[in-house]
Amino acid sequence: MQIESRLLERSGKAVTNFLATLPASQSDLARESIKDPYRFDFLGLTDEAQERDIEDALVRHVTDFLLELGAGFAFVGRQVLLDVGGDEFFIDLLFYHLKLRCYVVIELKSGQFKPEHLGQLGFYLTAVDAQVKHPDDGATIGLLLCKGKNKVVAEYALRSNTQPLGVAQYQLVESLPVELQTSLPSIEQIERELGDSMNDGAEE
Repeated sequence: MQIESRLLERSGKAVTNFLATLPASQSDLARESIKDPYRFDFLGLTDEAQERDIEDALVRHVTDFLLELGAGFAFVGRQVLLDVGGDEFFIDLLFYHLKLRCYVVIELKSGQFKPEHLGQLGFYLTAVDAQVKHPDDGATIGLLLCKGKNKVVAEYALRSNTQPLGVAQYQLVESLPVELQTSLPSIEQIERELGDSMNDGAEE
């Protein structure tokens, strides 16, 4: 129940412009398909991990990644090549959503959200719509996953955008409840305890 409630708390919480950019039949499902935050603690990475490290780990743990993304997502590829006018561009991660019947482009940013990130993501959506999307597919959706975001900045950046985009955070390490943080020993305390026990063993 705890896991389910946490999932419900996160579903549909990303900052998006889906209501303004998608048909009514799609916008609600698209919104509910996007969480905030995404929990990537199964990767075993620290908060200092760079974008490529996170991407590599997500592909290695693609089954866990798909479970975290939720029902309907199918993995298409990573570093997917787009040839635009002879110039090469690479999408971090490309998925297809079976229920929405559309491609989903996911871009990773290891820092705070910046409005200019949406320009790059929007460009990828335009290219996928032109080169990859089937005529029967819905409009391609873009999801920007950042280490952190200012919700108001994200809302302003999305407000005038005509492409379906979402901004959400990811967590590499799940934060503990406050009551557990105070009751568990710190890393320094554990190191001291280990050091003391090793010294005691050496003396014997």
